[in-house]
Amino acid sequence: MPGHSGIDKKYQAALYIRLSKEDGDKEESNSVSNQRDLIYSFLEDKGDIQVCEEKVDDGYSGVGFDRPALNSMLEDVKQGKINCIIVKDLSRFGRNYIETGRYIQQIFPFMGVRFIAINDHYDSGHMDSQADNMLLPFKNLMNDSYSRDISIKVRSQIEVRQKRGDYTGSFPVYGYFRDQERKGKLVIDPVAAEVVRDIFDMRIKGCNNRRIADYLNEHGIPSPMEYKMLLHWRYTTSFKLKPQAKWSSMAVERILKNEIYTGVMVQGKEKTLNYKVKKRIKVSKEDWIRVEHTHEAIIAKEDFAIVQKRMLRDTRTAPGGTKLHLFSGFLRCGGCGGNMVRKKIRSAKGEYCYYICSSNKNDTSVCSSHRIREDGLSRAVLEMLRTHLFLIITMDELKEMIGKLPLQEREAQRRCRQLEERRKELTRYQKLKISVYEDYKEALLTKREYLEMKEDYEGSCRQMEKAIETLEREVCSLVKESRLHSPWIERLKERGTISELDRGLLAMTVEEIIVMDSEHIQVHFQYRDEFQIVRQAMKEG
Repeated sequence: MPGHSGIDKKYQAALYIRLSKEDGDKEESNSVSNQRDLIYSFLEDKGDIQVCEEKVDDGYSGVGFDRPALNSMLEDVKQGKINCIIVKDLSRFGRNYIETGRYIQQIFPFMGVRFIAINDHYDSGHMDSQADNMLLPFKNLMNDSYSRDISIKVRSQIEVRQKRGDYTGSFPVYGYFRDQERKGKLVIDPVAAEVVRDIFDMRIKGCNNRRIADYLNEHGIPSPMEYKMLLHWRYTTSFKLKPQAKWSSMAVERILKNEIYTGVMVQGKEKTLNYKVKKRIKVSKEDWIRVEHTHEAIIAKEDFAIVQKRMLRDTRTAPGGTKLHLFSGFLRCGGCGGNMVRKKIRSAKGEYCYYICSSNKNDTSVCSSHRIREDGLSRAVLEMLRTHLFLIITMDELKEMIGKLPLQEREAQRRCRQLEERRKELTRYQKLKISVYEDYKEALLTKREYLEMKEDYEGSCRQMEKAIETLEREVCSLVKESRLHSPWIERLKERGTISELDRGLLAMTVEEIIVMDSEHIQVHFQYRDEFQIVRQAMKEG
């Protein structure tokens, strides 16, 4: 048997040390220095063992065997540089009982490698009986089980924190710092947050993701990865392919789609299958952990919603272009509901652009052209937009309503609390009514007592139901009025007089434009419901 060639044999040994918080290694005895001291203390009277190298995996779980120092040591074993491995205990070498057992009981004996686990009193070079070999699988199994239990506890704790609204990521999202005073909370990073605002602003104004990325690179703005490096964070990622990571379309898109910038914490998008398989899998959207109002928003919800709608639209740029056309993604054919496509015509009188139905362009039998010139369309939409905004800006009553809204919102919250209490009282009276009937059936109450108590509880139930109905109407009214308080109103008022159309204004106000023919269009504005509420409130007032 390898390792039994006698005391004169000299062993070229490697010390293997591993530490991982993921495995629950919090005790001081498991620190790198203490593992090292224990091993050297053990070797003081071992004249047959010469230490050739020391391998340390700091921060690597014992479940997997893809560890840099371990791989380097095993490579030295293959090359014959070492024939002895020494660890503090079996769990330092590995917590996967199948893999650990395979190495210790099959691979190392076959390669003539002596394996020593000091605290487990295991030394393959001095096996006194078969009892040691029988105990070895059980010790490995216990280490594996311990690792599994730790993994379950850690994942459970993380899920609890996520549902509480705490941020559990290794690094804060671009645009935020960790709050130094409140664990698990985020605070705005003013430098990166300004870049995030610019990205959303450029997207609303019509720049595509590629153009936004180019703009940021041209102006020397560090990408999220490079920004982390500048902050001296220990950050690594599989996305880094070049010495200096530049902004890309994908990096811009990740920011534009991340709801965290609206003050909403969304986590749990991925998970591992189990504690042995580190590959992460996607989680269905309905199972994501989503908590509102956990941190200060960088982007208004309205702007975020506008960007999401724009990104779903057909918003391609012209070949070689960097900006979206003014009406790209807004136009719909009034005949078939399809998209309108832009065409350019050169004639003796000059060059002009027009839009036609995309279905008609491909097959004239499907739909008529619904053709309209771009300049005429711009004038018509501008005029309709001016009229729409004039109605909003000149509503003096609206200004007064907006001034009252903070009070209305507080009142709505107070009524909601009252409503919750009334519902609890109703439930209590309903249970009491049931309980007196049960007492009557068990002869604990006379029929007269039962009928009197039943009538009292039914009266209380009717009173609570009436109170609940009244409160529900009041809350509904207050919530309805609070919908008037939207940032879009203030932003439109700030625009003042509109002299020309731009894509940012369209994105803020227009849902879609239906082209019937060259002289008839329909403009569907955003916030139509809110605008109707305002007009109705003014009529009723």
